[in-house]
Amino acid sequence: MFTALAWAAPADPAAGGGSALMSFLPLILIFVIFYFLLIRPQQKRAKEHKKMLEEIKKGDKVITSGGIYGVVESVDPNSVTLKIAENTKVKFGKAYIAAVRSKEEED
Repeated sequence: MFTALAWAAPADPAAGGGSALMSFLPLILIFVIFYFLLIRPQQKRAKEHKKMLEEIKKGDKVITSGGIYGVVESVDPNSVTLKIAENTKVKFGKAYIAAVRSKEEED
């Protein structure tokens, strides 16, 4: 009633079963692709952002990650004080500065 052929894998991997390296090759290839397409560019962006934060100085026009435009009034190791309007200064964490605007950009 339940008769079917059963195929067994060969005992010797060299006899057609493939090697262990060949079975892991697709995983290794996927990791390499993820590294070059996702991990490496993200590390590069983080390095550029860190460099930008280290170079912030008084008078720079910046944009925060919340979208607030301001001019740097003072810089501390972990914070930045921005002037966002006349007689209005706000203190932000340095990590929340998204970009430094060029001098040519209008307000």
